[in-house]
Amino acid sequence: MQVSRLSFEGFRNLKPGCFEPHPGVNVIVGENAQGKTNLLEAIWLFTGTKSFRSAKDSELVAFDCDQSRLEMNFEAGGRDQQAEITIQNRRVATLNGIKQSSAAKLAGVFCGIVFSPVHLSLIKGGPAERRRLIDAAYCQLRPTYVKTLSEYARILAQRNALCKAQDTGEAAAEMMDLWDRQLAQAGCRILHARQRYVQRMATVARKIYQGLSSGKEAFDLRYVSTVNILPEETPAEMAAKLYEELRLHRRADFSAGFTTVGPHRDDMEVYINGISARSFGSQGQQRSAVLAIKLAEAALLEEVTGEKPIALLDDVMSELDHSRQEYILNHIKDWQVFITCCDPEPLKALKDGQKIYVKSGELSTK
Repeated sequence: MQVSRLSFEGFRNLKPGCFEPHPGVNVIVGENAQGKTNLLEAIWLFTGTKSFRSAKDSELVAFDCDQSRLEMNFEAGGRDQQAEITIQNRRVATLNGIKQSSAAKLAGVFCGIVFSPVHLSLIKGGPAERRRLIDAAYCQLRPTYVKTLSEYARILAQRNALCKAQDTGEAAAEMMDLWDRQLAQAGCRILHARQRYVQRMATVARKIYQGLSSGKEAFDLRYVSTVNILPEETPAEMAAKLYEELRLHRRADFSAGFTTVGPHRDDMEVYINGISARSFGSQGQQRSAVLAIKLAEAALLEEVTGEKPIALLDDVMSELDHSRQEYILNHIKDWQVFITCCDPEPLKALKDGQKIYVKSGELSTK
């Protein structure tokens, strides 16, 4: 998978223009707040997912513009392709000249992984960040998973409304049982997908982290469910267990005013040397853990698509020692990679690629 050309107009602080990336490593150099991350964000939107900076679509449009327009030429699936995204209050996409029903339809066509300092919240933040990581990554592997998530969210909202109403009458009880059965059916598909994905990710990430730490530290990931599912259980068994837990928690849910068990309350725990990376990991260890997870995500994408995804690495070298920096540079060879940095010194070991300089939203090669 490879980007051959990207053009942009009215996007963030980037001045209207285009650039043709190197097929290997592209180092994007500039001071803070000049537009380096905006360039990565523009590329990332073609994966069909939202901005990795949690921005609203309307915030992507430059202050003095009515809309943003992004156009990309890329190679994927063994052929040249073209996609366009326009943004006003929401994103609208076309793929190879055909208008898509939503920008999310680009998922699975153009694939990438992104590391950004905001992703350190995967370790430091709450479980919602880690659930979002798993779901976003799995959506690139199985785009139809988006529908499962939407279905679960819709049913959950209905059940929560009933909990909040605190109606304990017979009609409400029958409606609650209906929501529980439907929520269990949608939820079991999420549980099954997440459990299997985290298992696969952990296997790959352990090897990557071993390389990052020069074999000095052990790494592990575990999916933690409020329903206490087991890896070997089938979706039907998970559905039965989830339904039973929802039924048992009805009284507590009425008191709380929301649904207290289910995939929307699950977590993924990250361990280094057998202890919590969130509670006890150093800055370098936490950054390395996120990198291991992200590079494992890329490896799993390659397994399914047969192509290496685009790698977007924003400020990746900060707070890493020389050996970890060296491992990253060696590990990403033979990919198309975009790396942002203020100081290109750690990247001098790269023999091939190009440097792009960004200043006040303008790109140049000098």
